[in-house]
Amino acid sequence: MVYFLSDAHIGSRALPDPKAHEKQVTDLLLSIAEDATEIYLLGDIFDFWYEFVWHKPTEYRLTLHTLKSLTDRGITLHFFIGNHDIWTFGWLAEQTGVIVHRKPEEVLINGKRCFLAHGDGLIPSDMLQRYPKPVLKKIRRFMRLRRIFHNPVLQRLFSLIPPKWGNDFGYEWAKRSRLKELAHPVGYKGEQNEELVLFAKELERKREKAQGEHIDYYIFGHRHIELDLELTTGARILILGELFRQWTYARMDDHGSLALLNYQTH
Repeated sequence: MVYFLSDAHIGSRALPDPKAHEKQVTDLLLSIAEDATEIYLLGDIFDFWYEFVWHKPTEYRLTLHTLKSLTDRGITLHFFIGNHDIWTFGWLAEQTGVIVHRKPEEVLINGKRCFLAHGDGLIPSDMLQRYPKPVLKKIRRFMRLRRIFHNPVLQRLFSLIPPKWGNDFGYEWAKRSRLKELAHPVGYKGEQNEELVLFAKELERKREKAQGEHIDYYIFGHRHIELDLELTTGARILILGELFRQWTYARMDDHGSLALLNYQTH
């Protein structure tokens, strides 16, 4: 079996009991490890992750130990960076054996073409014509922030500041983001307005024109909604939900059949 999980936001200061939440996430990982051959972690597994020059995020000992135990079993573990855990510079892979992916990937899994990504920054090219000004303003603000977060010079400079200052800033920024979302969640916007759906449709058109073939599965995280949508091309778009309220994830069997599942935490 191949599993796909995203948006656990382990360590979030916005959750009532971050340590209990981390234990629930690792329990899920250990439960799917019973029959897993590959596991894809599609971003924002940590609410804030930064590998400073003088400090590594060892507060996640349980998670790190669990990831290492999975790779020690021979399970291939893929870690896609999200917008909260961009800042791994090699230490996470060294400690746990995960394969880090820094951009979307097209991969063949059990005979199915899959487009895998966290989902942040993936927007349709005609967004100027699609969205009203207030929405465009929010998208542009996010994209500017994303460019700052991904800038290697700024990353290096931030990694040199005292880790306590950096962590205090990072966790507080992540906490505000989480509290805002918990108070005002943005549900499914509909097929004509959901950015990841529009992005997938545009990519399908480009692939059809250039290659005459389509993707079987687009699998995303980021949006914290559960979605399973089939396009007219036959491609399916899955948005995985998250692992702190809904506890949803996906599993692909050996024949390439993909299903969204719910993990019962109690």
